[in-house]
This record gives sequence, C-alpha cells and structure tokens, in this order.
Amino acid sequence: QVQLVESGGDLVQPGGSLRLSCEVTGLNFRYTSIGWFRQAPGKEREGIACISINDGSTFTIDSVKGRFSVSGDRAKNTAYLQMTDVKPEDTATYYCASANLCTIVAAYHNYWGQGTQVTVSS
Repeated sequence: QVQLVESGGDLVQPGGSLRLSCEVTGLNFRYTSIGWFRQAPGKEREGIACISINDGSTFTIDSVKGRFSVSGDRAKNTAYLQMTDVKPEDTATYYCASANLCTIVAAYHNYWGQGTQVTVSS
C-alpha cells in the first residue's frame, strides 16, 4: 500500500540543475518526514537531506548545502529535491524514504523508493 516513487533523474552537465520528485502514497503525508539518500557505485549509501512535512523544517549536509534544497507539496503528496550547480561527484542513484522525523540516518526510514539515476557529466 505504501509507495514512494522517485522521478526526475537524468543526465546533466556539471553546473546544471535538476529537480527530483518523490510521490508518496499510502501514508499521511502531512505527518511524515522524507529523507533523501544517494548511492554511487562502490560507495555507501549517503543521507543528504530531509524535510519534516508538518512543520517544514529541513536539513542538508554540508557538502550539498547551498546547492541542494528540499521542499514538499502537501496537495500533491510529493517531496522535491532541487539540485543546482551539480558536480560529477553528485552522480548516484537517488532515493527518497519515509520516517517519523527529519533525519538522514537510513535506519530510521521504513519505506523506500526504488531510486532514480542522476548522472553528471559533460
């Protein structure tokens, strides 16, 4: 019943922008938090950002702060990761996941999307 579906991944040039979407069904979107994670080949899964939908509070890790931002649209049950000034190091599969608090710790998340690929290359 619970489903999170990421979309928006693409091939993008360094310095470009991309917006990822996470459409959520089967959860009360207003009372959940959405974490964003990424995993590159050969690397561990990395939590990068989160948003608490209820109060709008957000968190982003230092390496993406100022470049990435998170938001949510209650009417669409969709969370967004806006990526700007992307770098080759941002190349990864990006996942959204649901939790009861805004956290980038993967273990707190109970439902996960299947991921969307972002490739940053010239």
